[in-house]
Parts: sequence; structure tokens; C-alpha cells
Amino acid sequence: MGKLLKFLIALLLVAGGLVIAVLAGWNYLNSSPGIAEEQTVLYEVREGATVSSIAQELEKGEIIRSSHFFILLSKLYNTQDKVKSGFYRIEPGTTSSEVHDMFVEGSQKLVRVTIPEGLTARKTGARFEKSNICSQDDFLKAVHSAQIIEEYSVPSDTLEGYLFPDTYMFQQKYPAEKVVRHMVDTFFMELGEIEPDYEDFSPAELQEKVVMASIIEREYRDPEEVGRIASVFYNRLEMNMRLQSCATVVYALTEEKGREHPSSLTYDDLEVESDFNTYRNWGLPPGPISNPGKFALDGAMHPADTDFLYFLLKDPNAGKHVFSQTLKDHNTAYRLYIKK
Repeated sequence: MGKLLKFLIALLLVAGGLVIAVLAGWNYLNSSPGIAEEQTVLYEVREGATVSSIAQELEKGEIIRSSHFFILLSKLYNTQDKVKSGFYRIEPGTTSSEVHDMFVEGSQKLVRVTIPEGLTARKTGARFEKSNICSQDDFLKAVHSAQIIEEYSVPSDTLEGYLFPDTYMFQQKYPAEKVVRHMVDTFFMELGEIEPDYEDFSPAELQEKVVMASIIEREYRDPEEVGRIASVFYNRLEMNMRLQSCATVVYALTEEKGREHPSSLTYDDLEVESDFNTYRNWGLPPGPISNPGKFALDGAMHPADTDFLYFLLKDPNAGKHVFSQTLKDHNTAYRLYIKK
């Protein structure tokens, strides 16, 4: 009996040692190595990537200690086909099992970015850069990408005007091309709600509507006036009058000439040489001057039926305008509301 007891004790000690060794090995293989201990890593799980290829990349990049251990985890939990593609931020100290769970759950850290109506692509890119989504330069390269422009059949060398203003959720360090595509996809989705038959327009016809909407966006303050402001511009085009939109002059000064946004326009400003200056040129400018939102797009698609040819801001606080059919009435409004 004594020998049997000694044998059992020895067996338990060996088993305990094995358990301790296994646990120690597990903890070691599960711990984060190299750069994963020191800095945040952005890793992309590509569409269709296998667990084996992911594990090898993670080990090579010193994000996990052992590709074999990562593969073992996926087999133990039966998750070989459950890894979700996307960009993942792997924080310092993240274990292999935590990386595994992150990929299976698709937990990608997202940042909220609000893009207001009426921003240019340049200013939109600056907002994404500030939120560390993508750099302004990369964003603008994507906005001018011939490949992406061709995908959406936009008859221009830029996607300015098609970058729908909205609140977006993106991962940090996200590819600029995907940001731009998502914004343009959102534009067409929203446009479908505003004008279900927009696909009946040719690309050139739709471009004209977008250019008009971009001007309306920079001119209106009160959504109730959008239709009337749109009617003024369409009426002026029909009568072969210059649009004389101050917003197009501001675009020329700030986006083309690199000047600060003026608090007010001077007569010299109205003479700036630019194809976008609708005080000097007839017709629509060569492209959008902003990225319009729902109200402006709706106004461009469905202008009010009026005889107005002029409008003037009469209440800066409320954003209200006075609309006129004749230059005489417009000048009277100017003397009444502006020249006091």
C-alpha cells in the first residue's frame, strides 16, 4: 500500500508538472511579442484570406508569437471560416486569443466623422486627416482618380459634388479610395430617394444638376427657400443671363487662388479671372463648387415654378432672402435691406 501511495503521489506530481508546463507554454504562445508589445498595429484581413495565411502574416509581423498556435485556436473553436475581413487596430499587449476573437467578431474600432453640407473636397479631406482616417493628399488623389471616376460614369476629372455630406463611421488609417467610394455610393443612394428617375439622365445631364445643386448649397440658408433660389438660377439660364452667384466667386478665390475665405466680396473680387466666376462668364461653371446635401439636390432636381430673377439676403440672422422679378425691384430691395 505504501508503494502504491508513493506511485500515485509521483504520478500526480508528474501530471501537475505537465499541466503547469502546458499552461506556461499556452501563456507564452498566447502573449504578444515584438512590436505588438510596443505600438498599435493596423492589420488588414483581406477578403478570402485563409486562417493559415493570416497566421503566417501575423507571426512574420511580430503581432503573434506562433502561427501554429493561432491556427490551433481556430481549430479548437471551429472558426476557420468565420474570420471577417476588414481593418483592425491591434493595441499593445493584445494576446493571440484576443486577436483571434477580434477577427471572428469583426470588432473594428470606428471613428465618427461629420461632413457638413457645402464643403469642398479639399476641406472634406482635411476633416478626415484631422480624425486620422486618411491623409488629405490621399483623399484628394482618390477624388481625382480616373479609375474611380470612370466607375461612376462622372464626366469630369474630379468627384467634387458627389461626396455626400453625412456622418460617417470609419476605421482610422482607412484607405482613401474606400472612403471616397463609400461617400459616392451614399450620394447615389440618397439621390435615388430624392429623384427615383435620376438614372434617366445622361451623365452630362446629371453633372449639370450636381453643379447647380453645388451652387444652391452655398447660397441658401433657409431650407424653405431652396426651391425659389433654384428657380432664380434656372430662370436666368433660360433667359441667357449670367448666374452672378457670389458663391462661385468665393470658390474661385479660395480653391483656385488659394486665398482665405473673404468676409465680403469687393467689386475687384467679382472681376477675378476664373472659369468659375459666374459674374464674368455665362452658363454654369465647369464643375461643382461644393458637395451638396439633400435640400440643395432636391432644389436642383425640383425647382419652384416662379418668375424670379434676383434674390437678396434681407435677414442674415434668419437666413431669409427677398426675391424679385425685375432689376428695379431688386435695386429697391438693395436700398431697403443693404444700403441703409
